[in-house]
Amino acid sequence: MRRLRQAKIVATLGPASSDRATILALFEAGADVFRFNFSHGSHADHQERYNIVREIERAVGRPIAVLADLQGPKLRVGQFGDGKVTLTAGAEFVLDNNPAPGNSQRVCLPHPELFAVITAGQALLLDDGKLRLEVLSSDATSIRTRIVNGGALSDRKGVNVPDAVLPIPALTDKDKRDLAFALDMGADWIALSFVQRPEDMLDARALIGQRAGLLAKLEKPAALHRLDAIVKVSDAIMVARGDLGVELPPEQVPGAQKRILRSCRAHGVPIIIATQMLESMITAPVPTRAEASDVASAIYDGADAVMLSAESASGAYPVAAVAMMNRIIGEVEKDPLYRGIIDAQHVAPLSNKGDAICAALRSVTQIIGAVATVTYTTSGHTSLRAARERPSAPILSITPKIATARRLALVWGVHSSVGSDVHNVDQMVALACRTALKEGFARPGEHVAITAGMPFGEPGTTNLLRIAEVWPQETANIPAHWA
Repeated sequence: MRRLRQAKIVATLGPASSDRATILALFEAGADVFRFNFSHGSHADHQERYNIVREIERAVGRPIAVLADLQGPKLRVGQFGDGKVTLTAGAEFVLDNNPAPGNSQRVCLPHPELFAVITAGQALLLDDGKLRLEVLSSDATSIRTRIVNGGALSDRKGVNVPDAVLPIPALTDKDKRDLAFALDMGADWIALSFVQRPEDMLDARALIGQRAGLLAKLEKPAALHRLDAIVKVSDAIMVARGDLGVELPPEQVPGAQKRILRSCRAHGVPIIIATQMLESMITAPVPTRAEASDVASAIYDGADAVMLSAESASGAYPVAAVAMMNRIIGEVEKDPLYRGIIDAQHVAPLSNKGDAICAALRSVTQIIGAVATVTYTTSGHTSLRAARERPSAPILSITPKIATARRLALVWGVHSSVGSDVHNVDQMVALACRTALKEGFARPGEHVAITAGMPFGEPGTTNLLRIAEVWPQETANIPAHWA
């Protein structure tokens, strides 16, 4: 089941994609990672879908990554006496700590921690940014505002505060319960919502350890002020353009996306572009041309993965949406301009042995026309650094650990496989050639470039580069790569 593309596809599972036939069809259409959205569904629902994904993984013989997306804190107004009011532009409106039902002049804001950080001149956004309030004054019990953009407001609608770092932990009690369940279930990636500071990621890491990769969802403008620091402590990044697009002016979102992409590329951290990529396919069998261009732009910019949310979770055409995304990526990567754009984005390697070897791997691949680069890795580090270089040939990543193979399914260019331990260079070359032949990357007489670390099996020791010519006899007597 080799993918004939480098960028990956993340598909969210939900009511429209819960049965085995649909999940298998999503995988066959191109999904590499399945996202489990813990804002919806029960633990039993997620466990059932997880079991199906692992059954499909065993059947197809290809590692599949599972991403558990935690809900994060949600700020909401209280309730209204009539369930709904209309706010008029120019009028004043108060948010306070009084639990009494609200009206067109006031409503409860059941988040006391906000009163201490809201100041005059800041903006409050209600109901996904549909209503905008300007703060006139605030104290320990109330926030007085003027309505800038009015409209209907009903019970429990969301509140966004784009101009402040909020003193709220990224992990709620619900998130902690969901996190414990997701880790026990076997999730490969944990997505942390509401990240504002690198400390949010460090707090989550203390709970997760190395049981899963930790992904930061960038959806708060405050995160952009400490972008590089957050990227450095993250295993991956998601540009969550839904919430980010509420708190940032729409015209600033494309620039923010490119800035985040550049930071991730520089640090070698995988990045997912998410939200509203093929939004119209929730109800229509084909996307708009603007949506197709949006997906294509992310691929031209070098994103590791693009993500479908409601399109695959609750839409009418989940499989068609994945297939469309697969075709868009394939078309971009066939474009002669694509390689030139990717090469122009190349950043200098860091001053260490691993990056030096992976930079040489990129050059050797191009010079000799190698049909694949083969990386041996235990932790996944070697394959990640090779992917940072964006070589012209696909990266065949061989690891003895299924958890590592699954995690790498998210990474650009990496075809992840599980292989037996090797103990010397001859075994390494033979297994590399065998796997390249079996997986359809090479034919006899073609070359592969191989990198690994010696001593074998020790993480972080990338120090070996080998060029090998593939011959059928080299595949004999080597253990099967898939357990």
